[in-house]
Order: sequence, then structure tokens, then C-alpha cells
Amino acid sequence: MTRPPLGQHFLTDRNILQRIVDALDPTPGDVVVEIGAGEGSLTAVLAPRVRYVIAIERDRRLAHDCGLRIADGGLGNVDVVAGDALKQDWHALAVACLANPQSAIANPQLKVIGNIPYAITSPLIDKALTPPLPACIVFLVQAEVADRIAARPGSKTYGAPSVGVQAVCRVEKLFPVRAGAFTPRPNVASALLRLTPLAHPLVAVAELAAFRRFVTACFARRRKQLRNVLLGATGRPAAQVEEGLGALGLDPAARPETLAPEIFARLLRWSARL
Repeated sequence: MTRPPLGQHFLTDRNILQRIVDALDPTPGDVVVEIGAGEGSLTAVLAPRVRYVIAIERDRRLAHDCGLRIADGGLGNVDVVAGDALKQDWHALAVACLANPQSAIANPQLKVIGNIPYAITSPLIDKALTPPLPACIVFLVQAEVADRIAARPGSKTYGAPSVGVQAVCRVEKLFPVRAGAFTPRPNVASALLRLTPLAHPLVAVAELAAFRRFVTACFARRRKQLRNVLLGATGRPAAQVEEGLGALGLDPAARPETLAPEIFARLLRWSARL
């Protein structure tokens, strides 16, 4: 089999497909957006367990073939959408599925799943975490990315992506997936990542963009002490920074990679009051 034009790696191991669907904790009332449907292998395992699947595939040939396979399999609760998932309005697609007379969903849970293209993992996660947030997000990603997002303060991989996602979600790296489970075989290791939005996120919707900019600015100076990091990130005078850190009970000599996400949220609000 030749490599698909958009660089997809198709997952063919039925047991792993089942485990990925299990991780979504599917219920009969769920509406699920699947990113990167490919040949429909994951779609076929998922569809019998939920109310409706909106399967998005950018490659139009693959989307057409996937639609035929799904129809041949007798799965009438799947809508295969040919298009770029980054440009699609996922919630609008879910609303459109509710307008279907055959759909009897009153207030569905929207969930998101996918064996996603590794080259666009970060923007896809950002999009998935744009309000209104889904009830659950399960993505098969490059293992290195999963490590980075799930990293804890003080670890080598902890950084702005870790803080940005953990501020709004519970992050779980569930299990690795071997390269041999894919066709064609990828050159990187993979892992399943589950993101569950927090009932009480550390930052409000209105703060989210500013929070991400602030955290990114802080980690751009990750080797510097917190005092100097905030001087650069906020542009405030040294005396204001020293006073603020004292009021917050934070060590001016601490470094960004040691600070938990809630500390960044407190620092953002402090800087906004200055």
C-alpha cells in the first residue's frame, strides 16, 4: 500500500481500535465528531455504541470510499464529511445532525475522537479546547506530544502546552500504541491521550487567550528566575514585580518549569490588576 497523499497512518489493529473507543466512555446518546476518519476502521467500531458519528476526512477520495464502506456495513448513524477538520465548525455539524428527522437526540453529549495527523496535533487540540468544550476528547497522538501535554511541574517535558491544556482539562496518557499497528508504519511512537474538561477550570473562557499568551511568554524564558521572567512577560518595573511575588507568596528565584498551572493562573490575574 502506498503512503496516502496527506500522510495518514491507518490503524488496523481491531483490539486497539476497541480500546480507543472504550476510552471515550461512549453512551447511546452521544454525538461524536471523529477527526481523520481515513478508511473508516475506527468509525465502524465506534458507530454501534453511540447515537451519531460525524466522521471528518480531508482527503476527498478517502472520504468517498469511507462513506461507501460505512453504507455497506449498514451503519445509518454516520455522516462522512469531506473537509478540513480545522476549518469545520464541529458544533454546527452536530446541530445539523440534530435537525435530521431520524435523530431523536434531545441534549446530546458532544465528544471528539481521532487518530489525528501528527503534523497538526497542536492546532487540533487548540480547536477542541475552544468553548463550548466537548464532554471528552480522545486523540491518538505522537507519544512525545502526549508526554509533553501530560507532564508534571519540574519534569523536562513540562512547558507551555502542559500548562495550557491542564488549566482546563484533566489530562491522561492512557497507553502506548506500537508502530506495527499502523499501515503504513510510522517512524514515531504513538500514545492515546484523553482530555476531560474540568468542571471548574483554572481560567475562564474570557481569560483563555490571554492566559495562553502569558504562559508562552513565561516559558520563552524558562531558564531564568521568576523575577526576571515576569519583568519580561509583563513589562512592569522591578519593584512592582518584587511586591507582587511577595504578596502571592512566591519565590522570586523559582523557574517557570517548577510552577503548577494554578500558579500561572494567579500570576496572570495579578498582572492584569497592575
